[in-house]
Amino acid sequence: MQIPAKYPDEYISKVPEERIPYFNKLRQTILDNIPKGFEETMSYGMIGYVVPKNIYPNGYHCTPELPLPFASIASQKNFIALYHMGIYAKPELLNWFVAEYPKHCKRKLDMGKSCIRFKKPEEIPFDLIAELIQKMSVQDWIELYEKNVKKK
Repeated sequence: MQIPAKYPDEYISKVPEERIPYFNKLRQTILDNIPKGFEETMSYGMIGYVVPKNIYPNGYHCTPELPLPFASIASQKNFIALYHMGIYAKPELLNWFVAEYPKHCKRKLDMGKSCIRFKKPEEIPFDLIAELIQKMSVQDWIELYEKNVKKK
């Protein structure tokens, strides 16, 4: 489910009303904890957190005119999603997150390669998300991206 919006506030205004408080809190958690250098923008129809082109001019290998994506949040049909590319690219980070998740949430972890799905917004582990977001600087992400993700 894609929500058409040009700006994050516009996106949030179109999220189902019962999800808005949780979505706002998730967004604020990210904004309060994301390392310097990342920028909030609309990216791929979601609220994205990217490495801006002035820091990484090469952009994203799939679409070089776009900035390098790092994380995104979205309201999907049946859940709120957090997409974190660092989890996908760094097994140690994924292992840490999987081990920590049960300490913060009773519900079983529901995730794909980089997508963490929250079907019950009231159970989003905001403290854990804050810690996850803090774990990778812009420079860490660029180095990891160039090493593991970017097509050579």
